[in-house]
Amino acid sequence: MKILWIILGLLGLFIVITLIRAIFFKEKKNGNVKLEPEKVNLEKYCKDLSDAIQIKTISNYDRELVDWNEFDKFHAFLEERFPLVHKTMSKTVVGDASLVFEWKGSDESLDGIAMLAHQDVVPITAGTENDWEHEPFSGYNDGEFIWGRGAMDMKNHLIAVMECMEELIAEGYQPKRSVFICLGHNEEVVAAPDNGAKQIAAYLKDKGVHLEAVLDEGGAILPVKLGKLLDINLTGVGIAEKGSVNYKVSVNAKGGHSSQPPKHTAVGKLADVIKDIENHQFKATMPDYLKQLIKRVGMNAGYPLRVVLVNAPILRPLILAIMKRIPAAASLVRTCTAVTMAEGSPQFNILPQKASVTINFRTMPGVTIKDVENHIRDSVKNKDIELEFLTGKESSILSPTDSKAFKTIKELSEAQNSKNLVTPFLVMGATDAYNYEPVCENIYRFAPFVADTKLLLCTHGTNERIPISCCEDAIAFFKRYIRRMTKD
Repeated sequence: MKILWIILGLLGLFIVITLIRAIFFKEKKNGNVKLEPEKVNLEKYCKDLSDAIQIKTISNYDRELVDWNEFDKFHAFLEERFPLVHKTMSKTVVGDASLVFEWKGSDESLDGIAMLAHQDVVPITAGTENDWEHEPFSGYNDGEFIWGRGAMDMKNHLIAVMECMEELIAEGYQPKRSVFICLGHNEEVVAAPDNGAKQIAAYLKDKGVHLEAVLDEGGAILPVKLGKLLDINLTGVGIAEKGSVNYKVSVNAKGGHSSQPPKHTAVGKLADVIKDIENHQFKATMPDYLKQLIKRVGMNAGYPLRVVLVNAPILRPLILAIMKRIPAAASLVRTCTAVTMAEGSPQFNILPQKASVTINFRTMPGVTIKDVENHIRDSVKNKDIELEFLTGKESSILSPTDSKAFKTIKELSEAQNSKNLVTPFLVMGATDAYNYEPVCENIYRFAPFVADTKLLLCTHGTNERIPISCCEDAIAFFKRYIRRMTKD
């Protein structure tokens, strides 16, 4: 009985401590940072973005299927709309159609900064053209949105960078650090052998360029409102991105006529292999950037929610158990396994001699391609499988959160809007930024556009569009970021 009272007393003490911690675990807002207004020509930006969308810069894994005339048109369009950029900055064509603009700084002993964007877009899925409210390459401006492929991914970002550079030059600004604008031409083609960004990075390295910081697409500003518990703009800055690895797993069997089948065909045996792999997931962990995200959100949450988030280190096993059950959350804490493609018999009445599945793994930082291969072999009980590596790229490095660039992004974003809450996070997909690791350690993925989840889900899909209301602040952010990063 005495032991029971001791246990209950300790439990009560734990509850009291966690509640008290939550009361005082609130973030002090820094209201001392004041931003000077920036001149932004929103009307010109909207016109330029609308016209840029009309140029069909669609990339393809097979470069022979790319309409290179569209990229030539886009380059001519950039030269027409941004004459000061082309007059002041040197321009180099890299590879098939990637572009590098360089604005030399007054102090060449300082490392420069790079602003990244990609020119290419994904195609419209065949048969969905009529599902669009406005033609997918019309760039239609209805006064509230600009519609079309690339409106969110990522001609909005590209044109904003070009607009801010044009305006900075017109205003007579002279950077101390050099500024590079790097525009890849095939970011949307995963594992392209002629990746434009990779070629740009090699070009910069050959020139002896080392960069202080790289800024590319990745995070956005996502409004999050949960009644009185939470009302923030979650401003995610990607400090890393997952790797992407594809393996083909095959099982062999005796073929023959389907009228005399064995107990398990090759497909049946393969089903057990798939079950083994899906039931043996990678271990979930809570990386430091996720701890930072939870902490910052917790410090700005209402009291009941703050109790949970403040005590995340203590409740870590419970939080991980819950996150593993939610696909979107699970992707933040472990390498993900997705069986995506299958093949077997060429005809319905033929027993397959070989059955195969392709599996895509999105690897966490620190998990290598070799780790994935070992994981597959350890997971599968049938050791007679054939394992073939198809394509893949390793996960990226983790960029620091105490660098000048990260601090600048955080300070500018939170000063621009008091609801903006900047946190580091992991980008699920691939970006061009990954390729710049040979010339930079401070690589960040952040697009300063406010977009709710509904709009983000239209990226690569039907009715892709961007709210005009978020564009002025995005251009102003880029101008301020370049000023801050290049003034010394």
